[in-house]
Amino acid sequence: MVDTLNAPQIIEHISKSLNYTPFDVKWIPCSAKLVVTGQTPRAKGIIQIYQMNKGQLEIVSEFQKEYGFKCSTFGASSLSSRDLAVGDFEGNLIIYDLVKGTPNYQIKKAHKSIINAIDGIGGTGNIGPAEIITAGRDGSAKIWDPRTDKPVVLLEPASTEKILPECWAVSFGNSYNNEERNVGIGYDNGDVKLYDLRMDQLKWETNLKNGICSIEFDRKDIPMNKMVVTTLESKIHLFDLRTLHPELGYAGLSDVAHNSTIWGSKFLPQNRDIFISMGGNGAVNIYKYNYPTQRSVMDENNIPKGVVGSLSVLNTKDITTQPIVGFDWHPDKLGLATLVALDQSVKVYLVTRLNLY
Repeated sequence: MVDTLNAPQIIEHISKSLNYTPFDVKWIPCSAKLVVTGQTPRAKGIIQIYQMNKGQLEIVSEFQKEYGFKCSTFGASSLSSRDLAVGDFEGNLIIYDLVKGTPNYQIKKAHKSIINAIDGIGGTGNIGPAEIITAGRDGSAKIWDPRTDKPVVLLEPASTEKILPECWAVSFGNSYNNEERNVGIGYDNGDVKLYDLRMDQLKWETNLKNGICSIEFDRKDIPMNKMVVTTLESKIHLFDLRTLHPELGYAGLSDVAHNSTIWGSKFLPQNRDIFISMGGNGAVNIYKYNYPTQRSVMDENNIPKGVVGSLSVLNTKDITTQPIVGFDWHPDKLGLATLVALDQSVKVYLVTRLNLY
């Protein structure tokens, strides 16, 4: 049971209808502005920047481009530039100057088809070089250095596979110094792979039996701690990444939520033990992870194996009747969040009492 009296309250602050389909939304770093990316009814790409002002979202600027946008990130951008990296439906990777609305980096046909997901690292407050990872319908995950026009790492399925899986989700993690960096990759066949970029090798893999909609580490810039994976068929999986057993892999738990596809999850920037899930039924859940008394124990062969904790649902909220496809916590304001849904709306929410956890 959810203790709704003492739980964080999920309060709608602003709601605005859009005349196009949004697929992602991000707060512009160190500002009260947000940027929405999506696709118009004529299959053109659109970028809109909004400013919060007296309980309203006021449009600051708008750019329309040739192809619709599926995903976006500021992860590889510096605070001085705050450029937005996007992946579009034609497989192009572009980094836009949001002041001018023009690209300052562009890779045409970075993938053969749509770029399903994107993540960046090395920009604001991150350690190590700036890099972008893209997930393509062609089954590959590619890592890009914005100073070059070729992928620095190409991860693709073996050519012997009869049916090539689509790559649906990517995320950076374990980047706690200038050398270490891992990526989590998820596929439509349920495969999850953890790849060590420094060692240039596959570190761990598993199959969760349902298509992987999102992967996220609780922090990018610390030694790997935990990771949340969401899937089709209402499943949330959480893995403790501190102890890798040679046979059992990482300890994990799963939970069922929303009675629908879970499009994604986002950890709270100010507290890595709290995250939100985005339901295909238009609802969000706020979870808290409870650590076990011991994070590892010895097995019968005296080899350490991980111990996973438990999840508590702090609160849930029905927001819309359509899937929530984009969500972003404000990195500087605790509890301030924005989201977009397939009902063609962008919303700003306030989540209270998060400081109590």
